[in-house]
Amino acid sequence: MIALSLAEIAEVVGGQTYDIPDPAVQVTGPVVRDSREAGPGSLFVAFAGERVDGHDFAAAVVEAGAVAVLGTRPVGVPAIVVDDVQTALGALARHVVRRLGATLVALTGSAGKTSTKDLIAQVLQRKAPTVFTPGSLNNEIGLPLTALSATDETRFLVLEMGARGIGHIAYLTGLTPPKIGLVLNVGSAHIGEFGGREQIAQAKGELVEALPEDGTAILNADDPYVRAMASRTKAKVLLFGESDEADVSAENVRLTDTGQPAFRLHTPSGASDVTMRLYGEHHVSNALAAAAVAHELGMSADEIAVALSEAGSLSRWRMEVTERPDGVTVVNDAYNANPESMRAALRALAAMGKGRRTWAVLGQMAELGDEALAEHDAVGRLAVRLNVSKLVAVGGREAAWLQLGAYNEGSWGEESVHVSDAQAAVDLLRSELRPGDVVLVKASRSVGLESVAQALLETGAEGEVSAR
Repeated sequence: MIALSLAEIAEVVGGQTYDIPDPAVQVTGPVVRDSREAGPGSLFVAFAGERVDGHDFAAAVVEAGAVAVLGTRPVGVPAIVVDDVQTALGALARHVVRRLGATLVALTGSAGKTSTKDLIAQVLQRKAPTVFTPGSLNNEIGLPLTALSATDETRFLVLEMGARGIGHIAYLTGLTPPKIGLVLNVGSAHIGEFGGREQIAQAKGELVEALPEDGTAILNADDPYVRAMASRTKAKVLLFGESDEADVSAENVRLTDTGQPAFRLHTPSGASDVTMRLYGEHHVSNALAAAAVAHELGMSADEIAVALSEAGSLSRWRMEVTERPDGVTVVNDAYNANPESMRAALRALAAMGKGRRTWAVLGQMAELGDEALAEHDAVGRLAVRLNVSKLVAVGGREAAWLQLGAYNEGSWGEESVHVSDAQAAVDLLRSELRPGDVVLVKASRSVGLESVAQALLETGAEGEVSAR
């Protein structure tokens, strides 16, 4: 974080100081909420949760070097006490962002946010110091913590913004007002919470409504809900996608023999060839979104193409491809799932597995509301149409719907199987996998199917694996 004295922080957050011998002492390290991350010069934010109360770790974090604790009560060590820690954290982030000379880039969408954010960050890092959201910490706590990690040297701040309802993104943009706002898509993720795609579009569009007149809204020309957001912003609009209207587009899109996308990138400043290290054709749209941001910030088509070609995956369990010594390829995409990302992953599996046996180990897609049955059935059917060799549906009712969709699609569906849990899936795979097979593992985060992928990559003393 940029250096701030405890007196300044107390004033910004409207807090009272306790047990602070010298209010001029500065916070020079990071702002953290995990006591294990506290170190010299840091500020520890004490949240009181259902199971753990951060205030209980106050003495330990100060001993580890933290300058003070931001909490809701005195704790016997230097502290700034406020009525609400989350509100105070947001106020501090807003203050720091205003003092920064950085350009803020914010992005949202129903699918692909984290992968696209990682691409944007890796491209912009080639131009100037860049700070970006780690993993998927895109909510009212994770976003301000990311913003507070910026320093005086930071020139680009790339922030992923998530939403589970109307007003969430408006709140986040109030904390960290963006200059560039990117909307990727409006899909089915969390549709059960929102109530429909129109409501999702309303929530995602709050990002472009927050942009200033001299800002830029970067919109997916291929998504009608996103394209329509152009009317909701006073900022300049830049389009990306396959549409003829797109300012940033891809030509001659293809997949390599290993399932990695290649294409010719077109931007208003020129064209250049890209071959990505990531897997799956869905990353082309993510790459175009990142290219549009980079173009707007002054990078040439050649610079962008080189950066996209060398970019990797920075976040865990998102199309992580690992080949075992026996030649089995494990694709761990188990961080999360919705209908759009599930379809993209299955297409990637089909492309990677040409000439090989392919396995789709799939679990529930959560928060789909009334669309859950139809969407799970459709994913099972798609696996058949893509000639995936075998579907292993893991879990309860939703998994049964996956398996039923595959079975009803045709005779191949007899190659689908429904198992109760992760260990049952591992047991099945352990007995039937052959060298050269490709295994995709994917489900919503709550299902925890990453344990299947991890187990497949852990070889025991006798070559056996098990789920943890």
